[in-house]
Amino acid sequence: MTSRKKFIQQSSMLLGGAAIASAFDNQAFAYFKNRIMPSDQLNIGAIGINGMGWSNVKAALKVVGVNLVAVCDIDETVIQKRLKELSDKGTNTSTIKVYKDYRKLLEQKDIDAVIIGTPDHWHALQMIHACQAGKDVYVEKPVGNSIIECRTMVAAQQKFNRVVQAGQWQRSQQHFKDAVDYVHSGQLGNIRMAKVWCYQGWMRPQPVVPNSAPPAGVDYQQWLGPAKTLPFNASRFHFHFRWFWDYAGGLMTDWGVHLLDYALIGMKAELPRTIDGMGGKFAYPELAEETPDTLTTLYEFNGFNLVWDSAMGIDNGSYNRDHGIAFIGNNGTLILNRGGWEVIEEKQGKNKVSVPFQKSSDNGLEKHWVNFVDVVKSRKMQDLHCSIQDGAHVATVAQMGNISFRSGKKLAWDKTKMEFTDQEVNKAYLMKPYYNGYSLPKI
Repeated sequence: MTSRKKFIQQSSMLLGGAAIASAFDNQAFAYFKNRIMPSDQLNIGAIGINGMGWSNVKAALKVVGVNLVAVCDIDETVIQKRLKELSDKGTNTSTIKVYKDYRKLLEQKDIDAVIIGTPDHWHALQMIHACQAGKDVYVEKPVGNSIIECRTMVAAQQKFNRVVQAGQWQRSQQHFKDAVDYVHSGQLGNIRMAKVWCYQGWMRPQPVVPNSAPPAGVDYQQWLGPAKTLPFNASRFHFHFRWFWDYAGGLMTDWGVHLLDYALIGMKAELPRTIDGMGGKFAYPELAEETPDTLTTLYEFNGFNLVWDSAMGIDNGSYNRDHGIAFIGNNGTLILNRGGWEVIEEKQGKNKVSVPFQKSSDNGLEKHWVNFVDVVKSRKMQDLHCSIQDGAHVATVAQMGNISFRSGKKLAWDKTKMEFTDQEVNKAYLMKPYYNGYSLPKI
């Protein structure tokens, strides 16, 4: 029998905000789930249920009161696989409506919020259309596939007053917050440089293969959406879309928005003055990719420099970590990644500081979903851990690095006009063209 003390503790968890199902024992969870008022339940629909889209669904369903009522994917095989997973765990899937066209899902009246877990080139349109349909939105990162898309997504959230959380779940992890608090405390001394690196040895593009017919059950035209029409090619599909400019921006926008985000937060940085990106296909020149597998970008801010360093096919990154952020100060260097953080003293520092390794101890994705559900209910936008404004800011910085690399130019940013000083670059890269009858709404 659940003790009175445990009952009170668990009741307080529910009353204080959204709760994760795993926080309860089976008896207590069943008690509360059966007694949640309809007005306190949240019905969600998921658009894109492969990869992170499905990870988000699983995290969402751990939040007490969240119900999955609709799914949408262009791949019938993926849909059937996910429905089976749910059924195997005891979910009644007969009540879940299935779509291949996300616009039909948005017409479903009982959906309160949607997950957008599609390839990057779809994020802006689907988020804007969801806001127009009166839905709140959890959109995967990077929020936009161009600087103009990012800007338009922010305008849409403001116009339609919807709750929009960007899927940068590290913002919900306690050790990231603790590390930034330490940076802001001033104990590191003057910080002249922040380094961000992402060395991903396991990431490898696909071999070059001939074009082919799409797999059975795949609506390829719907997958393309606003991207230009090209014949189907297996090396550009599903996970590997991220290595092609039509759909994404490589490691810079895949991992970069997670890691650059905390560098910008730590340094309280706005947008850089200059950007200089250089790299290429040095690791896998023979494989199917357009984005660089090796990229170094130098961002110049007022008072400090920020370095982005990425490489596929290598795990030996800075400080013997395959990813991280380093804040290099006169008194010490704080090193932060998903595993935890520490401070290494500066040998020449007059006021040396050091902190032993502080290990991560929570689940950022699950906490990010609790935060989103809480704000959907409270409508207190300022409580979001990663608003669309936050997501657009770091996505813009990441896009800047890619644009410098692609143009082959060191670029300067005009913060008054919110564009590069090079008009040819603005025309070529600020906005990606839309095809197949799609257009970015004017908000």
